[in-house]
Amino acid sequence: MIWGAYVHIPWCRIRCPYCAFAVEDLRSAPATTTPAAYTDAVLAQWEAHGEAFVGPPSSVAFGGGTPSLHPPEELSRVLAALDPAPGAEVTLEANPEDLDRDRIAALQDLGVTRLSLGVQTFQRHTARVLARVHTVEAAQAALRGVAHAGFESWSVDLIFGIPGQTREDLERDLDVVLSEDVPHLSLYGLSEEEGTPYARGVTLGRFQPPGSDTWRALYDLARHRLAEAGLDQYEVSNFARPGHRSRHNEHYWRVRPWAGLGLAAHGRLPDGTGTVSRSELPRYLAQPHTWESCTPPSARALAEELLLCCLRHVDGLDLARLSALGWSLERRAVEALVGRGWARLGPGTLCLTPAGLPVADTATASLALALQTTPEEPAGKSPP
Repeated sequence: MIWGAYVHIPWCRIRCPYCAFAVEDLRSAPATTTPAAYTDAVLAQWEAHGEAFVGPPSSVAFGGGTPSLHPPEELSRVLAALDPAPGAEVTLEANPEDLDRDRIAALQDLGVTRLSLGVQTFQRHTARVLARVHTVEAAQAALRGVAHAGFESWSVDLIFGIPGQTREDLERDLDVVLSEDVPHLSLYGLSEEEGTPYARGVTLGRFQPPGSDTWRALYDLARHRLAEAGLDQYEVSNFARPGHRSRHNEHYWRVRPWAGLGLAAHGRLPDGTGTVSRSELPRYLAQPHTWESCTPPSARALAEELLLCCLRHVDGLDLARLSALGWSLERRAVEALVGRGWARLGPGTLCLTPAGLPVADTATASLALALQTTPEEPAGKSPP
């Protein structure tokens, strides 16, 4: 069985105004909320539910929050319990301000093979909008340090569509990243997540997001620059040089099982059941073995998840896998996407084209409406 483990580390110095993830300010947490206590809870959760997963994980990803704030000795305890397979990818998300030379060396000694650097922007005025803690100079220094540290792979996160961001700003961000031959880049459009300070600011008129045409122009600009630099787009938001795709994230895009551990972490058991950990830190620490929710998916929900996840990836949807669930796609809906140049049918697969990836949400929504329980051959066959 191929599976991965996601471990959520919630600590943050501040909550970024655009972030809707489960995060906690360790400085203001109760005295009993220590990194060691949190690790104990993660290990208890794994002990309670780990038997559902057969064999060692092929990947482990520490996300957050800010995993680089969790002490290396505590991360080591988690890795020892999970016991990843030989050659497994071990990813850790880190903020630039945490990555001096000693911390980078400690993470390598720990067994981290892939570092994901959360820069978001190198421009001062856009960094202020995002309330980034690090300075632009610190972000550039961290980038250079990671680039020359000798990790098997590493990645940078950038955000576009920031209020006030120009094409030139994004060009400069890309210039900095590409100057260090980054092997992987994750590119995210800034979104208005419900309940966040940024979303409230947009509602109150304090921030003016770019219009859809500007958003698309920035996205296409980045795609073009990254392709020119040798980073292939393999998912809607992800670009990689050969051999540097995120092996852990492939579990999500291919709807494979993964163990979701830690505060508010989502997971998928091997039988398809979706799990969500407790979302309030005191309750999680007290009862880490109890799920907030644990829901076997309906047949239709699983089919929709296949569409949503697999079509974001350039390898697309395995139509035989959809058929094995008892579902197919209406011929007219598939032909409409193919006719618009948004999708193509291959031998047993349906994939979005480069023109379709920027409109993946619209394309998958139309196909979700076209799901039917009666097989219809033309939507599952490649054209002659």
